[in-house]
Amino acid sequence: MKQVCIFCGSYSGSQPIYMTAAHQMGMGLAQRGLGLVYGGGRVGLMGAVADGTIAGSGKVTGIIPQSLVDRELAHVGLSKLHVVTSMHARKAMMAEIADAFIAMPGGFGTLDELFEVITWAQLGFHYKPIALLNIEGYFDPLLTFIEHMATEGFIKPEHRGAVLVKNDVDTLLDSLLSYQPPQLEKWLKKPEEL
Repeated sequence: MKQVCIFCGSYSGSQPIYMTAAHQMGMGLAQRGLGLVYGGGRVGLMGAVADGTIAGSGKVTGIIPQSLVDRELAHVGLSKLHVVTSMHARKAMMAEIADAFIAMPGGFGTLDELFEVITWAQLGFHYKPIALLNIEGYFDPLLTFIEHMATEGFIKPEHRGAVLVKNDVDTLLDSLLSYQPPQLEKWLKKPEEL
């Protein structure tokens, strides 16, 4: 594992702990020799995780659509900044170059990115670890809904546990580093089930 993609909000959130955890996440990546891949922004949790990685002398790769660069939202202090044509291109590049994915608190964009990589894993397009940093129970309602989807028969039991959930940065990063991919015969859907 060399690079971890972080999905998180471009806002700071209503509680200071979100920004603190984002900065800690960046520092934690750098301390473990892991590079950050993220959306390239300078604001909110996105900016804090990049700043934390930079403060820890870590490598940061940002991927941002030109439309957000035009709105002056790009972080200027990154190791690399890829400017792409669309949000779709951004997500595809992040998924391609990252070795793992972590979602932190965020809004619709964060959930869009998270569910896309979960869906791709469910379909066998990748076997990279996916995790949630569940700061102050932020993702608890989402986890309840995932259980509901499984109970109602829309998620297989083996897919329900596809996402690693931890409440603090160090525990989460240590768990990612010891990740073992699922057994493929249990993970992949058969073609007739698609």
